[in-house]
Amino acid sequence: MWLYYAILSALFAAFTAIFAKIGVSNISSNLATGIRTVIILVLVWSVVFIKGEFKGIGSLSKINIIFLILSGIATGLSWLFYFKALQIGKISQVAAVDKLSVAIAIIFAVLFFKETLTLKTAVGALLIIGGTIVLALK
Repeated sequence: MWLYYAILSALFAAFTAIFAKIGVSNISSNLATGIRTVIILVLVWSVVFIKGEFKGIGSLSKINIIFLILSGIATGLSWLFYFKALQIGKISQVAAVDKLSVAIAIIFAVLFFKETLTLKTAVGALLIIGGTIVLALK
């Protein structure tokens, strides 16, 4: 089931790049990110309320809150840099470099969560890094 959601995530991430490239033309990339963020805020909180999941807010621990805040900061910074890169770069190159996050996440998972680095995972990460280098070069 996770694969279904991951494929949908990749599909909508691709649409994000295409729509954003058009949306950031002739305006500040920060303004574009701000507008996008408001839309995301409304969309996600609508889903939370429709599904009745807002009731779980009282069960958040201090650790949940701290790390969700840190995740939100990281996401916000990622979006700001992504939109700026899209504004001045080519979609194919920006999207490829952005996907280096997969290889970086694998490295962090091994270092901080002691996930096993299999040969398959290592080769996959190296292929992502190699593909990114190929696409990023002029």
